[in-house]
Amino acid sequence: MSAVNPRRWWALVVLAAAQFMVIMDTSIIGVALPEMQKDLGFSQGELQWVFNAYVIAFGGLLLLGGRLSDLIGARKIFNTGWVVLIAGSVVAAAAQTAWVEVVGRAVQGVGGALIAPSAMTLLMMLFAHDPKELGKAMALYGAAAPAGGTAGVFLGGVFTEWLSWPWIFIIYVPIGVATLAATKLLPAVGSRRGSVDVLGAAAVTAGLALAVFAIVRAPEVGWTSTGTVLQLAGAVALLVLFFVIQKTVREPLMPLGIWRVPRLGSANLAMTLLGAAWIPMWYFLNLYLQQVLGYGAFASGAALLPMTGLLMIFMTAITAKLMVKFGAKPMIGGGLLVLAAGLLWLSAVEPTGTFVVDVLPASLVAALGMSLAYIPAMMAAMSGAPQEQAGLASGIVNTTYQVGSALGLAALTAVATSQGAGQLGNLPALTDGFSAAFIWAAVIAAAGGLITLLVMRSDKAAAAPQADAASAARGERAGV
Repeated sequence: MSAVNPRRWWALVVLAAAQFMVIMDTSIIGVALPEMQKDLGFSQGELQWVFNAYVIAFGGLLLLGGRLSDLIGARKIFNTGWVVLIAGSVVAAAAQTAWVEVVGRAVQGVGGALIAPSAMTLLMMLFAHDPKELGKAMALYGAAAPAGGTAGVFLGGVFTEWLSWPWIFIIYVPIGVATLAATKLLPAVGSRRGSVDVLGAAAVTAGLALAVFAIVRAPEVGWTSTGTVLQLAGAVALLVLFFVIQKTVREPLMPLGIWRVPRLGSANLAMTLLGAAWIPMWYFLNLYLQQVLGYGAFASGAALLPMTGLLMIFMTAITAKLMVKFGAKPMIGGGLLVLAAGLLWLSAVEPTGTFVVDVLPASLVAALGMSLAYIPAMMAAMSGAPQEQAGLASGIVNTTYQVGSALGLAALTAVATSQGAGQLGNLPALTDGFSAAFIWAAVIAAAGGLITLLVMRSDKAAAAPQADAASAARGERAGV
């Protein structure tokens, strides 16, 4: 057994801060979108690419990041990810045109795809000696994700209102440099021999990007148009190719055998639907506050601060205790259903609404659902994976969340646009479009909750196969 790292809790601060910043990068642009739209010339439908360029690169390359972390060493990949993220932030801040902004966001996503799985691998290495400490560490690390998402909305408002929107990217430069300086606290991991499935990574990333592109353009060119049909068919073909590659190559990016781990499939499905409901809620709630209620960037960010407090309280102090008492399955299923209730409540927004009536109570209910489901889903997805596949399991669960986010936002943007969300200045039409997006996000969350409760194994049911696998591994090592 390896020695316990005496600086592990300080190292956790670095890892949690990295998780905070990576996830904040998906949300800090939220309240700045209207200003970026004016300055860079995005249309209402194209605006989502500021978000999805990051998410597609992030989600599509997370598996590659996990594989590189396992082969080259988690700390090296963690450091490399920060260098790439800083470079992307500089490009995004300096952008004068829409396409340069999208490129910068994509580069940021590549950096995030290297940071996230390597950080999870390092966390597992630091705390694998004690399940209780690991649970506490995972709770703090998990809480950094929604906290980063929520803080990004507030800080984006501060920078956009009092400085300018490029500052939401400039801030990553000094933070990235400080993080790189602090990585000496992290354990060094030697490299090991193996190959990298670059073709598989390219197939899954291109398939995801093409699917989002097709969905985004469908309201404009038609869902049954030749272009849309061919693009969607191409996306499906690329994703099928990815699985064929995984089955045939010697060292695949995602060995398909990992899906035999108990609850991995159902937990990742829950994470996919959680991302598909939660992220679009943030996107459209920001637009509703600014484009309908007339809030400025700072006021829009500040309006969502109550959600920050609720998320942090539950994630750090309550969710882990509830999971010990009730188990992952009811927490994930119940959390998704609570999220669905909050989203359905949000769908009642009015063109002449107010924050206190139309936003605050519904957003708190939605945040409660997210706080109940996120960490249990993450834990359920990773709990049965062997330690040597920690980077892979982390990459898969983060990938499914980001894939759900990208596809969910693309689909719900298409829904919102078709219902009037593209008519800037027409408050009733905008509200109708946002309301439709909230309704369908509620349907997605409710479906996720019901599927989880019907399909996922309970904690006790999953424990037996894990115990059998552990026994078999001990027997193999003993020569039995």
